[in-house]
Parts: sequence; C-alpha cells; structure tokens
Amino acid sequence: MKRFAAMAFAALTVTSSAGAAPSRPSIEHFPSPSVNGQRLPFSSAVRVGDTLYLSGQIGDGAEGKLPDGFEAQAKQAMENIGAILKRAGVGYDRIFHCTAFLADIKDWPAFNKVYFPYFPDGPLPARSAVAVNGLAHGALLEIECQAYAPK
Repeated sequence: MKRFAAMAFAALTVTSSAGAAPSRPSIEHFPSPSVNGQRLPFSSAVRVGDTLYLSGQIGDGAEGKLPDGFEAQAKQAMENIGAILKRAGVGYDRIFHCTAFLADIKDWPAFNKVYFPYFPDGPLPARSAVAVNGLAHGALLEIECQAYAPK
C-alpha cells in the first residue's frame, strides 16, 4: 500500500525544468454532512489539483434513509452527486468518469433510464458498471465519479 501511495503521489507531483524539488498538488477536502448527528468516516469529495474525486453515493436523502425502489434510489444518488459538484463549483458536465455498483445487474436498464438525463448536452462520461454482493445500508446501487474541477 505504501508503494501505491508513493506512486500516486509521484504521478501527481510537478517538477520545474530548473530541477526544483517536486511540489505537492493542492488538496481540498469536502467533508461529508453529519447524519443523525454522526460524522461519516469519509469526505464527500477530495479535489487534488483540478480533479475532483467523489466518494461513492447511495440514494439516501438528508435524513439518511433510502427511498423505496431502484429508480428512486438512483435518482437520489445522482442528486447527491449534483449537490457535491455544486459545493465544488462545477456541474454534471464536468464529470469525466463514473462507476456504478449495482446490487442486481438486472437493474442496468433502469439505471441508464435515470442516469442519462443528467447529461443532456455534449459527450457522456466514461463509465463502468459492476454487479456487487451487497452495499452499505442495503442500498440497491452506489455511484462514484471523478470530475474536472479547477478552482
């Protein structure tokens, strides 16, 4: 793990042509909101340089409860992503990659039905999908994304 972290840091460092020591990219954390007075054990997103890495979002609302049904959870997950993007000062059009984790791959068409309208103009993000055997809080899906988000 230490080797991976060192490689990741090395990939993000910038050196000048004069041979100066590498400088660290700017890092900004977007804390997760508290749910029922509990602080969550992760940041909603982290901006490293001009890239925003969003934590996976499930379809829970502000009160921390999942709505009934796959499409309702997918819509709320996408809205949660939108709220994080807004905090970072960007929109859905800046997303360049998403990964969808589905509790049942049979929900793939339903996911596409909800997901696609969030990107009405221009190119779609690159995307991966994985069927999983369980998600946090019994969610039916989780979506994580990366976006171009310069300050």
